[in-house]
Amino acid sequence: MSRLEIKPLSAVAGAEVIGLDGNVPIADADFARVHKAWLDSCVIVFRDQRLSPDAHESFSARFGPLKGHVLKQYLLPGRQFTLVLSNKKVNGEAVGLEDAGRYWHSDVSYEDVPPMASMLYGLEIPPTGGDTLFANQYAAYTNLPQALRDRIAGLKARHVFNYGKIQAEPGSARKPLTEEQQKQLAGAVHPVVRTHPESGRKALYVSPGFTVAIEGLAADESKSLLQELIGYATAPEVIYRHVWKPFDAVLWDNRCLMHHATTYDPTYTRHMHRTTIAGTRPF
Repeated sequence: MSRLEIKPLSAVAGAEVIGLDGNVPIADADFARVHKAWLDSCVIVFRDQRLSPDAHESFSARFGPLKGHVLKQYLLPGRQFTLVLSNKKVNGEAVGLEDAGRYWHSDVSYEDVPPMASMLYGLEIPPTGGDTLFANQYAAYTNLPQALRDRIAGLKARHVFNYGKIQAEPGSARKPLTEEQQKQLAGAVHPVVRTHPESGRKALYVSPGFTVAIEGLAADESKSLLQELIGYATAPEVIYRHVWKPFDAVLWDNRCLMHHATTYDPTYTRHMHRTTIAGTRPF
């Protein structure tokens, strides 16, 4: 008999899966429970995992085919699917993205077909800080007044990753992009409200990090409406804060969540590996 246990972590999002080792193939019955918990809670946590890069990628791939990342400069050497998020330096050069995700966003929403999920694995964690905030966008949409829901029905928004702006910020150590990478960052247009392809539920799909304008609206109206929506999307009552422990593996659903990495004392190390799982075009 399986000893798998699912424990809710907050009222708004998050569940811990207890009794599962990511190095071992998951039985179909156990996977069905884990998958349902993930769909229900939007983000699931697997504590005390010991995953090699091969195991991390295999564990992630159980949820769907893996997807590479445009920032190939920060892939783990020799890997196609493992992005390094880290403040470590070797010979003075950053081995990973040190400042990744320090704003509200849904991963890679600036592509036509964004990933459905991400799995982040914490190898070295600072004693305090460096938490990840997750905002439930089902709840954000539910909290909208009906008049606002009616107003945004059918609207679309443009998402852009302004890498150059981040790279130009004081103290940034981000590596330059190739011409081909710059072409990949042309941006994408998605519904302001997307329908989750598995749950059928509606979620807000705009973010301060990547959403730059609502299509078809004047600049002032677009800015005002986005600010209003972001207020609901990042309200305290829709947020679960994940406090990392070493060897946590955290899987989240980009189709119904935004997330935000918090700051930490840079004299400590925060070293993590991330995989992304391919999705479908938002609708």
